[in-house]
Amino acid sequence: MIAPDDDAADIPAAGADEPVSITAYPNGPLLVRGPFEIRTPTGVVIPPRRKTVALCRCGVSSLKPFCDGSHKAIGFRTEPEPPAPQPPLPA
Repeated sequence: MIAPDDDAADIPAAGADEPVSITAYPNGPLLVRGPFEIRTPTGVVIPPRRKTVALCRCGVSSLKPFCDGSHKAIGFRTEPEPPAPQPPLPA
């Protein structure tokens, strides 16, 4: 999984106009793309060091809040996706 590293070359410039997107991967992390800030409960900014990061959902990562792939080792599973809406039945 993507975790912070020392390569700060792809950190977005402040005020970038690109949108932020968050994608929940089944049985895996939340992938965050775009200009964003991650803060501790006390408000300290955690430098992401990348333009795209994976955030832990399983709670086992040793790099929290970032994902380190531990979800695979523990068999982490997310809820199944809800079924697609069905058209109403004719009256």
